[in-house]
This record gives sequence, structure tokens and C-alpha cells, in this order.
Amino acid sequence: MTRPSAVVPPAPGLHLIATPIGAARDITLRALDLLAGCDVLVAEDTRSLRRLMEIHGIAGAGRAILSYHDHNGAAMRPRILAHLQASKSVLYASEAGTPLVADPGYQLTRAVVAQGHALHTAPGPSAVLAALTVAGLPSDRFAFMGFAPSQAGARRKFLQEAAAIPATLVFYESPKRIHRFLIECCDILGGERDAALCRELTKKHEEVLRMTLADLAMNLAERPLRGEIVLVVGRGAEPVASDDMLDAALDAAFATMRLKEAVAHVSAELGLPRRQVYQAALEKEKTR
Repeated sequence: MTRPSAVVPPAPGLHLIATPIGAARDITLRALDLLAGCDVLVAEDTRSLRRLMEIHGIAGAGRAILSYHDHNGAAMRPRILAHLQASKSVLYASEAGTPLVADPGYQLTRAVVAQGHALHTAPGPSAVLAALTVAGLPSDRFAFMGFAPSQAGARRKFLQEAAAIPATLVFYESPKRIHRFLIECCDILGGERDAALCRELTKKHEEVLRMTLADLAMNLAERPLRGEIVLVVGRGAEPVASDDMLDAALDAAFATMRLKEAVAHVSAELGLPRRQVYQAALEKEKTR
């Protein structure tokens, strides 16, 4: 049975819909209305979108279903913008989850806004928020880090920067790289940090493992993993260095080092955020 079109036809513009990260029924009613009513459908993976529409009884009804992803974005954006220029309602769906979160839709939305077309969103499933809700870690402040770089040096720098963020960290990682990534997290973030590895969220074989990073790395070392993985990592211990300790360390460093070297040295020595040490160093330089 074909789902009827939305009572009110979608307004002209680009409509971003969130698609299920696991269970097909996670999709919202509003997203289904937009799928049924928009003039043009655009998807990161058109096969997945057609399957989703089939599950929910939505017919294509002769509408264009266009593919848009990282590899064809430059060629496809003009075609999509032409539909918007013609006052069409255009839907964009990520492969899974919310558009623009680790997703190629960013450049498309920039082009849409730059040309003055309307941009709408229909909120829904998000692997970031789903993992955060079941991780059992502080959620009052969190940072979405996405996928780590593939190059070892860039990945190390990425994790070093993450280590200084005073918030719960949320990473995406593939099952092929998760074992290596856990070991690197232990080395750079600290194996004592509480963490949760969330796998196959909202699917039949959903699994959430809650333990320290070190325990995760040890327990999963010999276990092959499959499916989509979100790693949630708790905050590190608060720095315990006092103002007097920082002041003394800077005095000692300034005796033989320039500002940049002194800041890097003291930050590493005391385990303090580089920004905090830099501000203190600037104040100290004024009185030297």
C-alpha cells in the first residue's frame, strides 16, 4: 500500500531528513511525509533510500532520485541547485543518521544558502546522540570528534588535541581500525578514562561495552568486531597543578627557553592545557 502524500505539500527548498541508523522504524513521521511529498529526492546512497521507501510503502511516483556523495558532489550540485531555482522541493538523505554529521551534505548546504534558497531540517536519528544516551558518561558537555585521520602522525596530533578538551569525547571508527585506535587512545588520552564502545546501535545485535579504555583494549584485542562503531570517552582527570606550581615551572623554563618552548615544556610537565599555560606565560612576560 502506497503511503499518501503529506497533507501540506513540502515548501520549495532543500529539506534535510535524518534516516535510521539501525531499525527502519526509527524514522520520524515528518521524514516519511517529506519522502512522499518532495518533488526531487537526493541521497548519499540511492539504493538505501529506495529500500527505506519500499519498507514504508512510499512510491517514487516517477520522481527523480539523484545520487549525491563525496565523489560526485561538484558535478551534482549544479543539477540540484537548478531544481531549487525552479522552486522545487528537494529532499536530501544521508546514508544513515542526521545529514551533515560526518556526511558529504555540508558543501551542498553551503551552496544552497549562498544562492539564497530555503534550507529546512527534519530532525531524527543520530548515532552521536544515541551513543551518548546509552554510554552512561557525563553528557552535559561533549565534543563530536568524528573519524580520526588515517595517517599515523595526523592521528596522533588529533588525539593530543582531543586530550585537552574538557568534555566527553565521541568518536566514529570502523571495525577494521578500532583495535589500533583503542591502543592509541590509551597511550594518548589515558587508559584510565571511562569509556563506552557502542556497536550496531538500534539494530538486532546492538552492544554497549562500558569500561575503561585500557580494559576495552585488553578485552577486545582478540575479538573481531563488525558493524558501525561509536566510541564514547569520558573526561580526563582535572589538572591538579596549583598556581604556585605553574608560576615556578614557568620561571624555571624562562631561564633557558623562549615563550613557545617554555609553554610546550610546562604544559607537558604539569599536564595542563596549553592555552592555560600560554595565558599565564603572557602575564609573566609583562613583568619580566
